[in-house]
Amino acid sequence: MTDTPASFVDHLEELRNRTIKSMIAIGMFTVVAFVFYERILAVLTRPYELAVDTELAFFRPTEAFSLVMRISLFGGVILASPVILYQIWRFIAPALTSREKRWAIPLTTIFVVLFLAGIIVGYWALSRGLGFLLGFGGDSLVPVIGAEFYLQFAMRFILAFGISFEFPVFIFAAAAFGAVTSLRLRQSRRWAVLTIVVFAAVITPSGDPLTLMLLAVPMYVLYEVAILAVRFILKK
Repeated sequence: MTDTPASFVDHLEELRNRTIKSMIAIGMFTVVAFVFYERILAVLTRPYELAVDTELAFFRPTEAFSLVMRISLFGGVILASPVILYQIWRFIAPALTSREKRWAIPLTTIFVVLFLAGIIVGYWALSRGLGFLLGFGGDSLVPVIGAEFYLQFAMRFILAFGISFEFPVFIFAAAAFGAVTSLRLRQSRRWAVLTIVVFAAVITPSGDPLTLMLLAVPMYVLYEVAILAVRFILKK
C-alpha cells in the first residue's frame, strides 16, 4: 500500500502545528529569560559601561518595562533556537530522500552551534565596535545614550552575527544536494569575498569599517571551512 501524497491543506496544517510548537517553546523560554532578566541586562549593558564608564538611563515611565519584555523575548528566541530548528527539520523531512535525511540532524546541530558561536563573537565584537564608535567624539562630545536605543542596537548587533554565521551550513547543504562542488566554490572565492563584504556592510547596524571587518573576516574563514568540509566529507 503506497502512501497518499499530502495535500496543500495538509501541508498548511503541518506548518501551523510546527509554528505553534515553536511559539510555545519561545514563550516558555521567554519566561525563563524573564526570571533571569537582570543578569541578561547586566551582560548586555557591560560593553557600554566599559566604553563610557557610566550606566544607562531611561527617559519614559514605561521604557524600563518595555525593555525588560524585549530582553526576555530576545533571550527566549536564542534559548528556543534548537527547538525552532528541529520543528523546521520535521516540517521539511517528508520531502527529503533517505540520503538527504542522513544530513538533516548533523546540519541542524551545526546550525545551532554556529548560531551560538556567532552570538558569542558578536558580543565580543560589540565591545570593540562601541569603543571605536564612541571614541570619535573625543573630549568635546560626551555620549548620552538612552537604554532603549543602546539595547536595540546591541541586540540587533549580536543577532546579526548569529545569523551571519549560519551561511556555511547552507553552502554545505547545497553541496550535499548536488548544487555546488568544492572546485566551484574555490573558483568563486573573489565573488565570495565581495558578497561577504557587501552582506556584512548591510547587516551590521553600526556600518563602521571595524565592525564590518570583525564580521567579514570570520565569515570568510567559515567559507573556507565549508570548502574543506565539502571536499573531504562529501568528496565533491
